[in-house]
Amino acid sequence: MHVLTINTGSSSVRIAAFAPDGTGLRACGAERHDLGNGAPGELLTAFLKRHLPAPPRLVAHRVVHGGARLTSTRRIDAAVEAEIGRIAPLAPLHNPVALAWVSACREVLGADVPQIAVFDTAFYAHLPEVAATYALPHELSARHEVRRYGFHGLAHQALWSRWRALRPDIADSGRVISFQLGAGCSVTAIDRGRPLDTSMGFSPLEGLVMATRCGDLDPGLVTFLQRAESLSAADMERLLNENSGLRGVSGISGDMRTLLAADNPRARLAVQLYCYRARKYLGAYLAVLGGADAILFGGGVGENAAAVRAAILDGMDWAGIQLDAAANNAASGREGRISQTDSRTEVWVIPVDESRILAQEALNAPNS
Repeated sequence: MHVLTINTGSSSVRIAAFAPDGTGLRACGAERHDLGNGAPGELLTAFLKRHLPAPPRLVAHRVVHGGARLTSTRRIDAAVEAEIGRIAPLAPLHNPVALAWVSACREVLGADVPQIAVFDTAFYAHLPEVAATYALPHELSARHEVRRYGFHGLAHQALWSRWRALRPDIADSGRVISFQLGAGCSVTAIDRGRPLDTSMGFSPLEGLVMATRCGDLDPGLVTFLQRAESLSAADMERLLNENSGLRGVSGISGDMRTLLAADNPRARLAVQLYCYRARKYLGAYLAVLGGADAILFGGGVGENAAAVRAAILDGMDWAGIQLDAAANNAASGREGRISQTDSRTEVWVIPVDESRILAQEALNAPNS
């Protein structure tokens, strides 16, 4: 029996398969594809031929936004699929892609293979009210289900779970600040397994500078640009989601590898802004938690860009964070502690295994 996992992000899709065994889940194959490099049905069919001897028993999908109603792992039926579509405008780079893969799996595997939705927002369903609330009129927020939902829940859950396994001696796993840095970026403050705050909010736009998303922005600037440039709401969404962030500031690319290699002042500014914003959030979450036992880096940039990690942590000695430069440079795409042995706060690079969590969630889902 196999579980197929479909992890759609803003720039890529990761397909993986697992088989339960006596020790947990055995990986049976994994592939990553850039979005647009093949139709979902074609990619899925090719993956199955290469990696599985028989069709999977279950399919687990990462769905970025579950909104106010989908706050736990759910089997996908017509009502769940409709709700994912209804709230797609809140995650326009993600939910529509996830729905396309749900349809592709149904076409390739048939309607009888259960499909399970695992929501990134579920990890934050019980954020403290003070962290989840915007300072808007209560009636307006209630009418439109406006709150800070949080995203990248699977990634932050995976980072925290691995930290818990690494340091079982720390009671309840202590206080952790986890960075998920990739095409999308977020940071979460976790106290004994419970998220107290996170940088993404009502949509995946809020918070850190990202590959093509702007992160925190004065809302007055949005209305100014709409008037000054005669932009429609759709135009503004494209600007903020697809043409801002690293790509917008640099004018070159949203790919951190390209910017780090570029001898260009705008590229350097984009990287500096990215790291500066992350450091601001780190300081804020140290205040939220009253200090931290660990800082964790995951995601494509977080796991592979030593220069970015060093820049984010630059000047943080006052907080008991002391980076080991040699260990940081050596930790590229692999797990390792990158703080000095006497650092009061440990710093780790931890490869994020969202697919394994997807598979386990699917197996544990009711009626799966």
